[in-house]
Amino acid sequence: MTITAGPGTVDATTTLKRATEALLSLQDGTGWWKGELETNVTMDAEDLFVRQFLGIRTDAQTAATAKWIRANQREDGTWGNFHGGPADLSTTFEAYVALKLAGDPPDAAHMRRAAEFVRDMGGLERARVFTKLWMSLFGKWSWEDVPVLPPELVLLPPWVPLNIYDFGCWARQTVVALTVVGAYRPVRPMPVDLDELRTGLPPLPLRSPLTWAGLFQRADRVLHRYERRPLRAVRSIALREAERWIIERQEADGGWGGIQPPWVYSMMALDLRGYAIDHPVMRAALEGLDGFTIEDERGRRLEACQSPVWDTALAVVGLADAGLSADHPAIDRAARWLAAEEITVDGDWKVRRPDLAPGGWAFEFANARYPDVDDTAEVVLALRRTRVRDDGVVDRGAAWVEGMQCADGGWAAFDVDNTRALCRELPFCDFGELIDPPSADVTAHVVEMLAALGRTGPALDRGVAWLLDAQEADGSWFGRWGANYVYGTGAVVPALVAAGLHPSHPAIRRAVGWLEAHQNDDGGWGEDLRSYDDRAWAGRGASTASQTAWALLALLAAGRRDGEAVGRGVGFLAATQCDDGTWDEPWFTGTGFPGDFYINYHLYRLVFPVCALGRYVHGGGPHG
Repeated sequence: MTITAGPGTVDATTTLKRATEALLSLQDGTGWWKGELETNVTMDAEDLFVRQFLGIRTDAQTAATAKWIRANQREDGTWGNFHGGPADLSTTFEAYVALKLAGDPPDAAHMRRAAEFVRDMGGLERARVFTKLWMSLFGKWSWEDVPVLPPELVLLPPWVPLNIYDFGCWARQTVVALTVVGAYRPVRPMPVDLDELRTGLPPLPLRSPLTWAGLFQRADRVLHRYERRPLRAVRSIALREAERWIIERQEADGGWGGIQPPWVYSMMALDLRGYAIDHPVMRAALEGLDGFTIEDERGRRLEACQSPVWDTALAVVGLADAGLSADHPAIDRAARWLAAEEITVDGDWKVRRPDLAPGGWAFEFANARYPDVDDTAEVVLALRRTRVRDDGVVDRGAAWVEGMQCADGGWAAFDVDNTRALCRELPFCDFGELIDPPSADVTAHVVEMLAALGRTGPALDRGVAWLLDAQEADGSWFGRWGANYVYGTGAVVPALVAAGLHPSHPAIRRAVGWLEAHQNDDGGWGEDLRSYDDRAWAGRGASTASQTAWALLALLAAGRRDGEAVGRGVGFLAATQCDDGTWDEPWFTGTGFPGDFYINYHLYRLVFPVCALGRYVHGGGPHG
């Protein structure tokens, strides 16, 4: 099959075949796929910080990490939060401190440029709270100038506002650990000074007392006074409960939640509670953290998370779209591995859904407390394309997902009705999303799953209605977990069509119009992550393979296979494919926290083009 691509022609079938072979070559022998999950250098700097705090940082680790951090510094001396993004004060500050720990002299050119940027942006005085907290651990910033999170929070019942279950699961686990750290206010040695990164700027003025943010700022002053003389009996009970809560949630791989923030803060909290570095809990935590570490010729770096379940489900769907049969050995191995990863124990989601039986999947190898709706929906869609169907695993997963529907008809990633926006106003919380409201991309994946299983009824109807209500005025949908409106639109259109909306439906037509209007001159699609902060960037950015595939999936679902936009999009994928069958994609197209933290999923550049090309070549859809 050939298509027009600029001055010549390309073979879409050949492009798909090479991509499929590349994807198959990356499968682990036990059945899973896992691409590297790349973030920014704060992960690597903070890995050195926690090791310094625990007294286990080695010269070899430091040198290898510093090599990676240096390799990611831009010509102006700064570091950003994503490839091609603007310089970030706190990221640059933490990277500078890590390099100074590694012995880089402050008068070296790359260090001078970084320090100049930090000072120009206001210095440590204007860094985010988490950066100041790290510096407080080493006596470089006063604990009196860090907002308070008292451990008594863990004693609040779930019906009291601002209890720990009002926070999204990723924030909840971090907050509990930080309440312990903050209660002790430790100061450990760090063999560098940071005077050159200070400006002496005064604190920013308080917000108006007529706002929640202003009220919480004033309440924080009261909490600081309480911290000097807490109620001893209550504080003791709270610390014991926080310790129990943390220990109870340690995963089989030694971590917490399968993500970096609660992992490192939990280790510090337990250290302060008297757990020696050779205690089994701490030993497991450190060994697990080593398993998140990648070291190669480019240096040493820490993955903020790992995504084998998600990557494997996407790979199965992609390979099925590419024409592989359900009994293909690769798909069979993957299906068996996925089925074995089903979570059959209760987690924090049980607080809001006490009568719901377990049956979901997590993102990671080990995160049994926190299965998520998005992964579970995608795994069910994947397993439908395999021979693993009749042992109840699909039905249990679908039932769990359906039971996690929120009151407004949408679905969130980890929790039900986790929408207490008041959490965002706390002085401590100036970085990253803290709550887990329903999103268009997660809801779309669930709607697609329910439609594929033929589970018609109120849950599906309410999900479709939620998506229609969530459409932006320009025809796109916001993407919570991927960049951004291209991702949201690429997820929603196939879901709505699967649920029975005709491609001529006004919502579908408007979405198609938006995608066609935002196609780049080279035939691809791209969207810069700044679209989360500035709507002018929506649908604008350098073309990438993953985002082009998302747009194609929507257009193909909408019946535009023979349209010019699809032809040019497929042509872009064919023309930019590398010799090894993959695509080069330094841009970050995954989202951790909109506006703050982003991810480059290294498998996205391959698995989504396989899906799109497969559906283009074979004329199929998400349901096989």
